[in-house]
Amino acid sequence: RLKPFNRLQIILQHLKMSKHTDSTAEVLLEKRGGAGIITLNRPKALNALNLSMIQQIYPQIKTWEQDPETFLIIIKGTGGKAFCAGGDIRAITDAGKVGDRLAQDFFREEYTLNNAIGTCKKPYVALIDGITMGGGVGLSVHGHFRVATEKTLFAMPETAIGLFPDVGGGYFLPRLSGKIGYYLALTGFRLKGRDVLKAGIATHFVESEKLPALENDLIALKSPSAENIADLLNSYHVKSKVDQEKEFVLDEHMEKINSLFSANSMEEIVKKLKQDGSPFAIKQLETINKMSPTSLKMTLRQLREGASMSLQDVLTMEYRLSQACMRGHDFYEGVRAVLIDKDQSPRWKPAALEEVSDEFVDDCFKPLGNNDLKL
Repeated sequence: RLKPFNRLQIILQHLKMSKHTDSTAEVLLEKRGGAGIITLNRPKALNALNLSMIQQIYPQIKTWEQDPETFLIIIKGTGGKAFCAGGDIRAITDAGKVGDRLAQDFFREEYTLNNAIGTCKKPYVALIDGITMGGGVGLSVHGHFRVATEKTLFAMPETAIGLFPDVGGGYFLPRLSGKIGYYLALTGFRLKGRDVLKAGIATHFVESEKLPALENDLIALKSPSAENIADLLNSYHVKSKVDQEKEFVLDEHMEKINSLFSANSMEEIVKKLKQDGSPFAIKQLETINKMSPTSLKMTLRQLREGASMSLQDVLTMEYRLSQACMRGHDFYEGVRAVLIDKDQSPRWKPAALEEVSDEFVDDCFKPLGNNDLKL
């Protein structure tokens, strides 16, 4: 529950924003034509998502969803480099260390927003131009339409910082073709440009420079249906020729990915990679060896279970996992090594897959009673 004072602050901020006087606002919310437009506006931070942004976006989506004059919602980022590079990890780390409520509230409200996007009754169009990782994926992938460009850079790099591919990763990743999702989740592999479409993460591909025109055309649609919006996106998509001839970056490895990443345990995946011995397999081993063993085990189970769960149940499960990470060691150590000291040499505890017991992993998935996420 928001404190009355916070609520008042947010209302005041809304009023301020609706006048467009505040270009320093972290998120801009405006109505143009039949479209509600959300603009992530922290270009210096690569539009990283913080709690106050979540608390502004969520009620606005809910309002537009009920508004008969709003026919679609568009979300985009400013600055030309990123759609959204992820959640505001630094703030969460600082809060978690001192037991501040933010470490609970951030994930709770972020996942609630992910669910609102996944269940949104109005067509939701995410223009994922530039870096789209972690929390930025959560703001886009669950919506109806995801438009990638040649500048899109997608990744779920969480296992490298002692976390797991959250924001509904347990829902969308295992539903990608073959074992691509497992591969992306465990290795943090980065997809670029048209490959984001070919992997099934984006629904359309449009050149970056055409996005302003596309946006204007979307805004100009008169009482559009989802079909009308799809038709417009398709018309731009078919005209986009950039990298059209290039084959999917993972094509030549798909057979290996599908067999190697279908194992039931991390130990078995590692064993299969060692047995395979190809340059591709050796490269994956090197990557996996740098990741948090706890995160890897948590992630593999998260995806295997999430494959047959609803988005709501996945987010509830992921909230439990997020709180397990806040109680643990590796998240803080991963953030230290990658984001703070940047020495890129995290000291994971436990340091080996064999040392992460099934009991420990089971514990991470246990319900939190009254603290469970309720959607």
